[in-house]
Parts: sequence; structure tokens; C-alpha cells
Amino acid sequence: MSIWGKANLLRARDGHEAKVLPVELFFDLVYVFAVTQLSHHLLENLTPLGAFQTLVLWFAVWLVWQYTCWVTNWFDPDTMPIRLLLFAIMLVSLVMSAVLPDAFGERGLIFAVCYATMQIGRTLFVVCHLGSHHALSKNFQRMLGWLCISGVFWIAGGLSAGNYRLCFWMLAVACEYVSPMFGLWLPGMGRSRTQEWTIEGGHMAERCQLFVIVALGESILVTGATIGHMANWNAPTLIAFLVAFLGSLAMWWIYFDTSSQAGTEAIVHSKDPGRIGAYFHYTHVIIVAGVIITAVGNELAIADPAGHIDTKSLAVLIGGPMVYLFGNGIYKTVVYHRFPFSHVIGLMALALLIPLAYFTDQLMVSGLTTAILIVAATRESVSRRRMRRTD
Repeated sequence: MSIWGKANLLRARDGHEAKVLPVELFFDLVYVFAVTQLSHHLLENLTPLGAFQTLVLWFAVWLVWQYTCWVTNWFDPDTMPIRLLLFAIMLVSLVMSAVLPDAFGERGLIFAVCYATMQIGRTLFVVCHLGSHHALSKNFQRMLGWLCISGVFWIAGGLSAGNYRLCFWMLAVACEYVSPMFGLWLPGMGRSRTQEWTIEGGHMAERCQLFVIVALGESILVTGATIGHMANWNAPTLIAFLVAFLGSLAMWWIYFDTSSQAGTEAIVHSKDPGRIGAYFHYTHVIIVAGVIITAVGNELAIADPAGHIDTKSLAVLIGGPMVYLFGNGIYKTVVYHRFPFSHVIGLMALALLIPLAYFTDQLMVSGLTTAILIVAATRESVSRRRMRRTD
């Protein structure tokens, strides 16, 4: 047996909160590029089919990151084998991200091979290291089984074209996203229970929070890059730029000002931290999707503030903030056991804005959605602080 096989790669469970390490932050840099590629893909394919394809690709990007996050929650990224594993995933992720815009075109097979290689290869490494007697072994063996099943669908999709590719990849996403909901059950292997997923709550919550930062950072980059490419900086363009920036601040405020630390405590103090950790991943995929869609809307508004509202632009200008508020509402329901009233009001206001938007331009709609986000953030922040003083 090699020295790597003998090494204890697991994180120490000594009662202290596991910290997110620099190598994990470095790993996330690849996903800034991935999120940027997804927003550009959606912008260039603003059709129902294009939106659905972008959604499938986003789930794929999220699932690679999510499964890797679970591994680094159990295994120490400061050990050389795990560090090299992360670097290998980064390299393949970079290739996967590079071909994202053409994943439903000529480079579909490259995308599928990269994806399946990361998911199966990482999990196979863990299974081989743990052996057959470790408490986590059965869980990762079941996980490997489901990833091999989904891998078949990914490769089949890569070898197919058109709607066949989309159907195969939808099945692959369903395998990976839904299987943990019923304990990764496989014939002859049974199912795992979330109580067996002995996760480090603080680390898991912080990793999710950092991905939200990655997505918001991409939104800021899009805002800056869009105005940077504008030949003339007239008043409407500058106002649209300011509105987009304020919208990003409001989105940060909604998520981080009231719930980031509470999210950590929700996992740490739960009797079933594995289940709460799974809920975090299910809800954050919606939150980050909202950020990606909103970034596309910001780009449209800055590029053409006086542009007439059509259904395509309406879907991203109002749909992005709606998805973001809805995702945050579900997340905070997990954390606080109630859907925030401020988010209900915000969603209702955004819904009322839909029929009125057709009578105005992109800048006005962008401004109104940003105002609604700011009001929702302020309302919840004030409410939360009152509750803390009462407690």
C-alpha cells in the first residue's frame, strides 16, 4: 500500500469549527468563470429552449461544486492527496467551463466527458481510500453507483444531438440531484440516513455563502464590463449602471445581512445536520440561479436603457429578482422556520410589475426591481434586529 493509502485524509472532528481553507477559495475561482459563461449563454439564447438548456448546464456546474464541497467537508484539503485532487478537478472544470457555450453544439461530448470524469473520478478516489469498513464507505459507494448511472446519461447525451441530448442530460441531472433525497438507495445496498452524514455545519454553511459571493462577484464583473464596452456614457447608461450596482448591493444585503451566521447555527445545532446541509444545497441552487438571471437583465438594461420591454427582457429583468427572493425565502424557511414576510411582499410587488412593464422601458423596470429589492432588504433587516433585541 502506498503512503497515500495509509494517510489519514479525514478532517479532525475535535469540537472546533472546521475552517474554509485557502485551497478551497482557490478552487472556487474556476466557478467564477463558469457562472460568467452561463450568464453569457443565457444572454445569447434568450428563448424558452435556451433558458432550459442554461438551467440544465447550471445544475451540472452546481452539482460538480456541491459534491466536491461534501468531500472537502469530510476530507482535509490541507493533505497533499486531497489538494492534488482539487487541483485536478479545477483543471477539468476549467475545460468544462470553456466549452459551456457550445455544450449543446459541437462540444457536447467534451463537456460530458469532463463532467463524468470529475464526478466519478473524485468519488472513486474516496471509495478507494476509505476501504470497505469505514462508517462513510457505504454512503460513498452508493454515491458512486448513482454517479456511474448518471455518467452513462451524460455520455449518451454528448453522443446525441438536439432534443435527445437535452433529454439524456435532464435524466443525468435528475439522477444526481434527486437520489440523495431518498438516501441514494440502490438495489442490494439499501439507503443511507441523513443522520449518518456527520458533516461539519459551519464549514458547509460557509462554503455555500462563499459561492453566493462568487455569483454576486460575477454580477459586479458583468456590470463593469458592460459599461466598459459602451462607446458613449450618456445619462441613461450611467443611471442603468448605478441601478445595477445598487441591485447587487441589495442582493448581498438580503442574503448576508440577516442570515449568514444564522445559517451556520442552523446546521450546528440541528439534531440532523446532514439533512439541513442537504437542504442548503437544494436552496442555494435557486439563489445563485437568481443572481445569474439578474446579471443578464443588468447587462440588457445598461446596453440599451431605453429599449422597449418584450417578453424576453421581461423574463430576466423581473424573473431574476423573483427567483432570487424566492430562493432566499426557502433558505430562510430552513434557517428560521418561516418564510419572511418581506419576501412575500417583494414577490407580490414584482408580480404586479409584470403587466405594467410593457408600457415602459428597460431602465425603468430595472430601477423598480432594484427599489423592490432594497425595500425587502431594509424591511427584513429592521425586523430581524427588533427580534434580536427582544430575545
